[in-house]
Amino acid sequence: MRTIWNGSISFGLVNIPIGLALATKPSAKQSDVSFRTLHRECGTPIKQKRWCPVHDREVPNDEIVKGWEVAKGQFVIVEDADLEAIMRHDDSRSIEITRFVPVDDIDPVWFDRTYFLVPASATAQRRPYVLLLEAMKETGTAALGRFVLRGSENLCLIRPKGDTLALETMFLAEDVNSQAEIEEAVSESTVKETELDLARQVIDSLVGEFDPSELTSEYRQNLRQMLEAKLDGQELKKPEPVAEETPVVDLMEALKRSVEEVREAKPAQKKAARKPAARKKVAKSA
Repeated sequence: MRTIWNGSISFGLVNIPIGLALATKPSAKQSDVSFRTLHRECGTPIKQKRWCPVHDREVPNDEIVKGWEVAKGQFVIVEDADLEAIMRHDDSRSIEITRFVPVDDIDPVWFDRTYFLVPASATAQRRPYVLLLEAMKETGTAALGRFVLRGSENLCLIRPKGDTLALETMFLAEDVNSQAEIEEAVSESTVKETELDLARQVIDSLVGEFDPSELTSEYRQNLRQMLEAKLDGQELKKPEPVAEETPVVDLMEALKRSVEEVREAKPAQKKAARKPAARKKVAKSA
């Protein structure tokens, strides 16, 4: 697996050589199809120019600086040297573990990006990696730590993921919004036991195992099919407007109808599961 950073995990006197590899694709939050901006008249890609409206001319890179807007139209100029001065030039390349915590105590809202920690290639150097992995699995703990990547300090959580150690970079305390306002609003509402019982029935009827292969995007599939159709010169039909159902105002009635709909849908789902649908092969655009 390709690593983007190589270093070690240190806790106490133990040092574990590892590499850092992306767990998700760089474009994971976007579509796998990218678009260029074209001139409709000739189909030529448009060039973006950095234009100064005061001097009415294009500005070259060597004349561009960063600015922090303190008031409307008022900026503090920040040079690259100013930013470099506060960057951590840490060449230790070490992930320093500061504490072990129960893994269930850390809510995923704190996670920013996931990486895999890749063990060393030498068999002898893998033993401490496996030791840490097994110890955290047995104790149900994860490791809080920090490290420097590309000059920036990162807080992180190392956790077992199957037979692998995963690293989550974490948001700072000031970056995560408080949920106190929502909790206060929720605490003022109550539900009836009959409503709760129906809600449990809906949940129980939809319980199943997590299958990562089901995490697909209809938009991405439709986008590829649309692009292939346009490439073949096919005329695209506009989708028919979907009539919106009138929402059920009564909570008990909505729950009862939900239970009925799930019960009716189950036989159809079982029938479809026995008969796998043919999948149309579509090419990916770059």
